[in-house]
Amino acid sequence: MRAVVLVGGFGTRLRPLTTHTPKQMLPIVGRPMIERVVAQLAAGGVTDAVLALGYRPDAFIEAYPDDTCAGVTLHYAVESEPLDTAGAVRFAALDGGIEHTFLVVNGDVLTDLDVAQLWAFHQQTGAEGTIALTPVDDPSRYGVVPIDGDGRVEAFVEKPPPGEAPTNWINAGTYVLEPSVLDRIPAGAKVSIERQTFPDMVADRSLFALHSDAYWVDAGTPATYLQVQLDLIDGVRGVAEAAVDRGATVAADADVSHSVVMAGVEVGSGAVVRDSVLLPGARVDGGAVVEGSIVGARAVVEGRAEVRRLSVVGQDMTVEAGTVLDGAKIPEDAPA
Repeated sequence: MRAVVLVGGFGTRLRPLTTHTPKQMLPIVGRPMIERVVAQLAAGGVTDAVLALGYRPDAFIEAYPDDTCAGVTLHYAVESEPLDTAGAVRFAALDGGIEHTFLVVNGDVLTDLDVAQLWAFHQQTGAEGTIALTPVDDPSRYGVVPIDGDGRVEAFVEKPPPGEAPTNWINAGTYVLEPSVLDRIPAGAKVSIERQTFPDMVADRSLFALHSDAYWVDAGTPATYLQVQLDLIDGVRGVAEAAVDRGATVAADADVSHSVVMAGVEVGSGAVVRDSVLLPGARVDGGAVVEGSIVGARAVVEGRAEVRRLSVVGQDMTVEAGTVLDGAKIPEDAPA
């Protein structure tokens, strides 16, 4: 079983964390996001994965010099220019020599989806393509996918206006595709699989979908990047993972609760860290407060500074003593 993993995006929504690091190389409780994505594929039977790379590809190549990740053999397909989702799938699949049925996954989705079940359903229906669906409260940010009683997709509505979605079941970013889908995508062109390829397949009645209530989070925003990590230490996805890395140093009188503290982090005397994530090498000095926020790698929160309400401190940045950040990003020019 082979897969294409889409990891070429710029990670704009997660800046400033992604200013120097590709989104999928950011740590999730001490392990790069890409490792958690690939490990889930391996659990479903995937043996080989093609990484569709674009932004800072060297970060992936250097991280896995033996071309293996979570026991899966890797192939690197590096785009010379962004080709959008369908273009990236076509380029990566052909570059990786994929000739048979294959999986496609978005590399910023953390899920417990059973890909083996999705694969089996695809085979049973004889579909050209099969999409995993997940329910959400607000489908207006996603591709909405109504299906009939047999699982055939009736429409593919990309990001409908609020209140106008025909269903709350959305595209979960995991697909099983036949190689014939690649023939639908023009070579070298920027093509969206959601806006062009899938609607074309709906018109041909060759696209199917399967509902799944499995854990699913798009980890591409500060709020969801924080959420997926707190979910892991809360045991939402099974056995709870350790919140504080053994390589971190936390003062005995520091108040650290419901937070992920990664390797090399230092938390000083009297500091408060709650509902937050501290990336490797970050430092929170004595008397500082970090609540519901993310502090980037090797960033420093000096004494008496306060970082609150989903503030994001970028890599190597310093929040000076006495500063109050409330829903802010450092540096300030990071996109919202």
